[in-house]
Amino acid sequence: MKLGIVGLPNVGKSTLFNSLTKAGAESANYPFCTIDPNVGVVSVPDFRLGLLANLYNSRKVTPAVIEFVDIAGLVKGASKGEGLGNQFLANIREVDAIVHVVRCFDDANVIHVDGSVDPIRDIETINLELIFADLEVLERRISKTARSAMNDKSLAAELKTLKKLQALLEEGKEAKMLEPEDEDEAAFIATLNLLTSKPVIYAANVTEDDLADDGASCPYVQKVRAFAKEEGSQVFVICAQIEEEIAELEDDEKKMFLEDLGLSESGLEKLIAASYDLLGLISYLTAGEQETRAWTIKKGTKAPQAAGKIHSDFERGFIRAEVVNYQELLDAGTYAAAREKGLVRLEGKDYVVQDGDVILFRFNV
Repeated sequence: MKLGIVGLPNVGKSTLFNSLTKAGAESANYPFCTIDPNVGVVSVPDFRLGLLANLYNSRKVTPAVIEFVDIAGLVKGASKGEGLGNQFLANIREVDAIVHVVRCFDDANVIHVDGSVDPIRDIETINLELIFADLEVLERRISKTARSAMNDKSLAAELKTLKKLQALLEEGKEAKMLEPEDEDEAAFIATLNLLTSKPVIYAANVTEDDLADDGASCPYVQKVRAFAKEEGSQVFVICAQIEEEIAELEDDEKKMFLEDLGLSESGLEKLIAASYDLLGLISYLTAGEQETRAWTIKKGTKAPQAAGKIHSDFERGFIRAEVVNYQELLDAGTYAAAREKGLVRLEGKDYVVQDGDVILFRFNV
């Protein structure tokens, strides 16, 4: 999973990126200090891995990972080349979802590119630039397709969809608001990789004082939540500076620090949970003496395709899956005991893998 961290200059993008990845991306109080996208790979926290590793005395523990891309600040006119312009827009096309960092704090010492704090204006500035960029893509595609569509029914259908999307964007609406007529149209829209088709999570960056009540008393956060609700997006509240402090601590210290702040989880944990929910992802587990590992898949994935995550041979030669819920396995004490109690199930090609399944795949190629 690849998430792009975006927002206007000086809203806390690079500070947040640093705290998430400990990658040390340069962070400064001026626009465009992040000129090349910084990429960091983050482990997905999963308490189940440690418990299973202890059960099996595993030599290695491998969590699932998320890749974060910190992308340079966007300004009004980016689609026409202002600021870092199209460089930003090209980078963001590669991500699965957008984490849009929105400034929800007042601080006279931190310059705002538009001179004042207004989260909805900031969101709309970026959204409009994404719409303009998508319109350019559609115009080129329409021009190319129109020449061949007269003699090709499939291209005529594509042209119709392209024009529907163009009309929607010209109204200032995002591509994700178009309801596809059927699966074929949905599949075609997906191939266009439009920026405004990507799911969005808003990260409301607040002061430490507003963090304790999850932004409930911050009017800026309330505005962002109302906006996100209208478009069906998610919001999580974060204090990027606090996250940067948390990132430097050991696990035990981290827990105490969060408790002192009245928090049950870090911003990274909140972001990962929101990302998994937004993208419809779950994790299944494999465990043994060599390695205990988490594998990320889409909800609804069947056993052979889940096996293919490990190796294509597992999917090609799939025979069956031996499946046990991680908690039932832990309660039983050993895999053999779980099998004796009838907790280990033999599942075939139509089995839909569930979150927390511990699976042993049988295959033959």
